[in-house]
Amino acid sequence: QVQLVESGGGSVQAGGSLRLSCAASGPTFSSYAMGWFRQAPGKEREFVAAISRSGSNTAHGDSVKGRFVISRDNTKNTVYLQMNSLKPEDTAAYYCAARSTTLNPILFQRRNEYYYWGQGTQVTVSS
Repeated sequence: QVQLVESGGGSVQAGGSLRLSCAASGPTFSSYAMGWFRQAPGKEREFVAAISRSGSNTAHGDSVKGRFVISRDNTKNTVYLQMNSLKPEDTAAYYCAARSTTLNPILFQRRNEYYYWGQGTQVTVSS
């Protein structure tokens, strides 16, 4: 079982940048495909980005393509989400998710495909 802890959230003005981090416990981080999701008040949890076990394959949601980039460092058991050109509509709680898999470069984009979740970190973008 893996435990996930997100950090890096905060308040920023529109057009600014933030980098979220998700630190995972355990020695087998490289066996997990990882993802980022977000949830705004009153809305469903939305796919943001996903990355395969090795980091060789990534996917980003349509609303963040060209602005956000997911990456990982398996030596540090950490996955990142670099967020640039932030907009007020990016305001949400951001969640890190993990799912063990024997396959690479598979990744997962559906919320119900992930087994483990962090507690979330809040991102607020003001206009």
